[in-house]
Amino acid sequence: MTTWSERVSAIGLSGDAAAALATRHFSEVTTRYAAVFGSTEQARAWWVPGRIEVLGKHTDYGGGRSLLCAVERGFQVLASRRNDPVIRIVDASTGGSITIPFKADVEPRPGHWTDYPISVVRRVARDFPGAQCGMNTVIQSSLPSASGLSSSSALVIACFLPLAAFNELATTATWSAAIRDGDALAEYLGAMENGRAFGVLAADRGVGTQGGSEDQTAILRSVPGQLLQYHFVPVTHEATVALPAGWQFVIAMSGVHAAKGAAMQARYNALADQVTTLLNTWRQHTARSDRSLFAALESAPDAAERLASMIANINSPAAATLRARIEQFHAENDVIIPDVMRRLAAGDVVGLREPIARSQSLAESALRNQVPETSYLARRATELGAAAASAFGAGFGGSVWALVPDADVEPFRARWKDDYLTRFPGRSARADFFPSRPGPAATEVPLL
Repeated sequence: MTTWSERVSAIGLSGDAAAALATRHFSEVTTRYAAVFGSTEQARAWWVPGRIEVLGKHTDYGGGRSLLCAVERGFQVLASRRNDPVIRIVDASTGGSITIPFKADVEPRPGHWTDYPISVVRRVARDFPGAQCGMNTVIQSSLPSASGLSSSSALVIACFLPLAAFNELATTATWSAAIRDGDALAEYLGAMENGRAFGVLAADRGVGTQGGSEDQTAILRSVPGQLLQYHFVPVTHEATVALPAGWQFVIAMSGVHAAKGAAMQARYNALADQVTTLLNTWRQHTARSDRSLFAALESAPDAAERLASMIANINSPAAATLRARIEQFHAENDVIIPDVMRRLAAGDVVGLREPIARSQSLAESALRNQVPETSYLARRATELGAAAASAFGAGFGGSVWALVPDADVEPFRARWKDDYLTRFPGRSARADFFPSRPGPAATEVPLL
């Protein structure tokens, strides 16, 4: 019988991450599965990572660009087919569980982790009415919730992939017509989470956040060692570039809870509403029907300036905020990300600092989604010698990445952590600092 070390060896994780997955995480999932469901002989396993948003702050739902990779932490899943329409999911770490009937009208649980699998079940049952096969599932995550590493989207995908496999959804006419490839699947799963329609598949409630499909794209499409450039609405791959040899990320989880619920969900959605307002203003003034703000601003060389002029004529206290949002959106998409991609392709790591610092500055001044902790982490990382550093994710907490030479990773990580906890000692319970290379996408782990 193969060991977990042999099973995960081909996934593409780097040494320490692969060892932790094999010797600890999947072993714990297997133990819990055996305790709850019995024999694992009929079970199948999946790895579903979180993601690093290198660049692309609040751009995806506006159709804009992002620079992405998977992180080497994520969900471990062990699941088996049931012959009845019932989904049972057990958390290996806590023993907590949920039992969900495979129906399109399952009652939601807003604000609770179980609302994510419920949203998956509702949408699959409605979009694929022939699916009737339930599953027994044990999951475990090395992504702390609300850490900015996209644990929520990873949970959605960790529930969807085994359910899709057991019901053979990819063989259905609906899948063939609507989900043409992996990019389209990422967009569909983004719609599953945000509740929007996907082609002919009608909208559902989702989980309440007006996000895009950046997270799902990174989780499903990443390649080890590579950074992916996408734009969205629809999901469109633009370029891939290798992270220069000899460098890796150190991730600082600030310990500031970045949950997309309650008040934080309202603040997150307010940023999405700004994009909707800008697009609607553009459409009204131009009589165009551009699908996204990105498409609108790409329609002419002076489109950003024209839109700013339209906003200037609005007699509203929000006009200044909207003009700042245009600057941030345009700079991130059309200046910063292309500049960073050119520098990465040329191996110019030193030159990354200035454009990435501008992205961070615009997040603080235009998005206003930074907290003192994330601003400090980004600034302190460059003071300590990182080539570049930036906060990422929804904001209002979460994480910061720093790009560091391989030889300096451990001393940098320790110093960065010590300095942060000296400055913010109240964050010690949830803060975590760890290295990661660009990791592999979600995948089934062969058990033979």
